[in-house]
Amino acid sequence: MSSDPSVRLVQQADYQFAIYYNEERDPVYGDEPPPLGKSQGATPSQFLLAGVANCLSDSLLFALRKFKQNPEPIETKANCEIGRNAENRLRILAINVEIRIGVPGNTLENLERVLAQFQDFCTVSSSVSLGIPVNVTVIDSESTKLYPAI
Repeated sequence: MSSDPSVRLVQQADYQFAIYYNEERDPVYGDEPPPLGKSQGATPSQFLLAGVANCLSDSLLFALRKFKQNPEPIETKANCEIGRNAENRLRILAINVEIRIGVPGNTLENLERVLAQFQDFCTVSSSVSLGIPVNVTVIDSESTKLYPAI
C-alpha cells in the first residue's frame, strides 16, 4: 500500500458527520440512531461491520483468483452482538460474517486450501479479531456450508 489509509470527518448536524475517504469523491455519511441522531447515515458499528466484511470478501476473492477461479457474484452479510461489559458499558461482543459465493463450491479448484488461509490475509478482520471474536461462514450457491468445515 502506498500510504496509510485516512479519513476526514466534518460535522454536519448533531451526530451526523460527512466522511471523506477520498477528497475527489462525495462523502459517505455517519449518524447515530434516535434519540441521539436521526439515522441519516451508517452508525459507527455498521462502518466497522462493513470494513470487516469487505476485507474478508476481498481476501476470499483474491485467494480464489490466484488459482484462476471465479466465485462471483459474492454477497456478504455481517452483524454484531452488542452487550454490556464488566463496567456496564455497551461493547461489540462478537462479529458474525456470512460470505455467499455465486457458484457451487465443488466447481472451484483448490477451495480447501483457499478456505484454510484466506482470513490470515485480511488486514481488518485479523486486527479486529485481536479484541472482538470474528466468526466467518462461507456458503456456496447451493446453500452448502463450505467453511468452517462441519
